[in-house]
Amino acid sequence: MDLNSDLGEGFGAWKMGDDDAMLDVVTSANVACGFHAGDPSVMRRVCERAAERGVVIGAHVAYRDLAGFGRRAMDVAPADLADDVLYQIGALDAFARAAGTRVRYVKPHGALYNTASVDPEQAAAVVEGIRRFFPALALLCPPDSEMAEQAEKAGFPAYAEAFADRAYTPEGLLVSRKLPGAVLHDADEVTMRAVAMATTGKVIADDGSELTLQPHSLCVHGDTPGAVELARRIRAGLSASGVHIGPFLEAA
Repeated sequence: MDLNSDLGEGFGAWKMGDDDAMLDVVTSANVACGFHAGDPSVMRRVCERAAERGVVIGAHVAYRDLAGFGRRAMDVAPADLADDVLYQIGALDAFARAAGTRVRYVKPHGALYNTASVDPEQAAAVVEGIRRFFPALALLCPPDSEMAEQAEKAGFPAYAEAFADRAYTPEGLLVSRKLPGAVLHDADEVTMRAVAMATTGKVIADDGSELTLQPHSLCVHGDTPGAVELARRIRAGLSASGVHIGPFLEAA
């Protein structure tokens, strides 16, 4: 099972999370590309340290929304969104290559992730931006989502992601962060959910029903309180349950 986290989300003097500590735990790093967070120096530093640890680098593309941290819904024309996605991947790949590696996959962030999961036009625009950069680049997205469907149509790989520390609706969508209980903080509960998803492919939704997700990767957020310790607990719990920890893509 792969463990991924959203990293490089500082900007200038503003710090977010502990990237170095998280890079010692995760196997894939979704690195902000400057649209919702991150700046050139942050991108360079995270790429260098990920490369040193053999952590696979992914482009964490977003709507152009620094003030809202990429979590505000935006009405972006599909052609413009495809260009924005291409721009962000290219920027991060420059830093990844300078560090001796390259961008191996793309994972949308925040509002773009949520919208492109259900909106065919936004999903197709994300996929088109990826295709223009490199058609064989992988997409990390929710299982059975519009993004996964559009990637399949375009003929390149989509890998299923699930969230260890987020609540799910019965429809398999993430509970909105505006609602109580959307982000889970109890380490024991989150670890149990992670182990269940890794070993059975299933998780309990917020109404008590059972969802089948079959993820290739589990995300642990790096911007929540106690994120590093929680990630360590999850990794330890998976290892104790006999789950092999490794990137969903081979490191390059």
